[in-house]
Amino acid sequence: MAIEVGQTVPEIECKTSEGASLKLSDYQGKNIVLYFYPKDSTPGCTTEACNFRDNHESFADLDATIIGVSPDSAESHQSFKEKHDLPFTLIVDEDHQLAESFGVWKLKKKPDREYWGNERSTFIIDKNGVIQKVYRNVKVEGHTEEALQFIRENLT
Repeated sequence: MAIEVGQTVPEIECKTSEGASLKLSDYQGKNIVLYFYPKDSTPGCTTEACNFRDNHESFADLDATIIGVSPDSAESHQSFKEKHDLPFTLIVDEDHQLAESFGVWKLKKKPDREYWGNERSTFIIDKNGVIQKVYRNVKVEGHTEEALQFIRENLT
């Protein structure tokens, strides 16, 4: 079941690429841009992460924290962060518990195969832990600016 606007984020304990534990409720008092992406170091995911990196200060100015989530390992995340100088947290979701709770763990179909993975999605969460905006099937081009504008117009 997919999470919707108006719902409170689930209380799921996650691990970061650095091995720290966190829950989304740890960010109470901050807006959160929680983005799910398919895989570290792939072209679209790298572009998306770098777009968030390049706008990191603008989000911080709006009291918004960026958090990325994929099913990759901590080692993969660390390498991805270091290679692209990503200043935000990446959550290790190898068991896809967080992705499933947000309804983004989907069966993907290509002409030669089917497989499970994250649907590129972003959730804007307010300072009280309530979902304010859901972007599903995100197209990377222009998405960061769209999320930034939503926060600027609705959560400041």
